[in-house]
Amino acid sequence: MKAAKITAIVLLVYVGIVILFESMLGYFQPEAGTTMLITTYDEAGQGHDRVVARLESNGFVYVAANHWPRAWYRQALENPRMRVSFQGVTAEYRVSNVSGAEHERVDTENSLGLVFRVLTGFPPRYFVRLDPS
Repeated sequence: MKAAKITAIVLLVYVGIVILFESMLGYFQPEAGTTMLITTYDEAGQGHDRVVARLESNGFVYVAANHWPRAWYRQALENPRMRVSFQGVTAEYRVSNVSGAEHERVDTENSLGLVFRVLTGFPPRYFVRLDPS
């Protein structure tokens, strides 16, 4: 019984760390370097901004959904229109979901470190490709 309590406490502390890390990252995500500001649109056409990392592979630009909070990703799949601001330039893109060999290539070329994966709670990783409109 004591081992079960210790295990439950350790698990709850870990979940708390993941929630805290994800919340802080979402709030304090810097908009500099390889990050970009994306605007996705919900079913009512309302825009929602989010700072994300810019990934590149084979001459294409990608965005990874590698956190548990990923409302932007669901919105992008439902409404594939996305506005992107990067280094002072804003442009419209069409989002394409990435799967199969393309997913494996982008994931391999833009791998995440173990510490980051631990702090984010090992979420599944999804990608979208940004195709110019």
